Amino acid sequence: MGTEIRQIHQEGPYCYTYSPFHTPITTVEVGETVCIHTVDAFENKMTPEVEHFSDVCTYPFLNPQTGPIVVKGAEPGDTLVVKIESIEPTRDHAVTGLVPYFGGLTSTKPDPTLQDALEEQWLFLPIDDDGVRFDDQRTIPYEPFMGTMGVAPKIEAVNALTPDYYGGNMDCVETRPGNEVWFPVFVEGAHFFTGDAHASQGDGELTGVALEIPAKVTVTFGLKKGYEIQWPRIVSEDFLMVAGSGRPLDAAARIAWVELINWLAADHGFDPLQAYHLLGQVGQMRLGNMVDPKYTMVAKFPRKYLS
Repeated sequence: MGTEIRQIHQEGPYCYTYSPFHTPITTVEVGETVCIHTVDAFENKMTPEVEHFSDVCTYPFLNPQTGPIVVKGAEPGDTLVVKIESIEPTRDHAVTGLVPYFGGLTSTKPDPTLQDALEEQWLFLPIDDDGVRFDDQRTIPYEPFMGTMGVAPKIEAVNALTPDYYGGNMDCVETRPGNEVWFPVFVEGAHFFTGDAHASQGDGELTGVALEIPAKVTVTFGLKKGYEIQWPRIVSEDFLMVAGSGRPLDAAARIAWVELINWLAADHGFDPLQAYHLLGQVGQMRLGNMVDPKYTMVAKFPRKYLS
């Protein structure tokens, strides 16, 4: 008989900041596999009966996080490795919508214009064995990932909507089952958080809202002792990837490319300029988000070119 996987639920209020100052909810061992229960980006408060977003949600109290989870033995200067095993929805529908003054193609508070906000609209889309039913003619494949995951920064308390060097709200579709996500460790125990599961999302999260779901995410924790990185990394069967976050968008892209070149030089025998040349020809890039307080770009190197 196999070992039963431990279930982790949030104890007390959900966390709305990435911070080293929250009380940990549990401790895990390196090598341990656990199932983390999360709520959706609106703490499951958006229902068909709700008329307006502002009736149940208040900015910046969005993207509630389950955590922090202490990883035993993790210390500053290490790298936390999180292998995403599976993401299962715990509700039979996904929520998406248009939030006033939020999104990629509307007037927003950080980027104001003279236009009024777009009309607020909400969609509650059924999930079945075929995927997420957008309408009678269209079904979107169920391709889940965690929109928000990361570790505590050393001293800051940053809202859970903001991605940065510690991870956070990267909204990149590569944080999906089968992939490893690597995070730099800044505090003892790492203090890992996750939430904001998505059933699917287009590149950039254009409207600012993906197909939001509560979920059970099963992960296995690993640790690279004395191995220091600067930005989140993602490893899949086919790619080495780095997620860079910043504003403007080209700053996020440059962060990701530079960290990827440094990785290829440090671990895979490339001269930095050789890696630069090769990435110029075979590198790929995905847009994680273009709507959050910082934008996220994911630089990708095809692993078939490692040798």
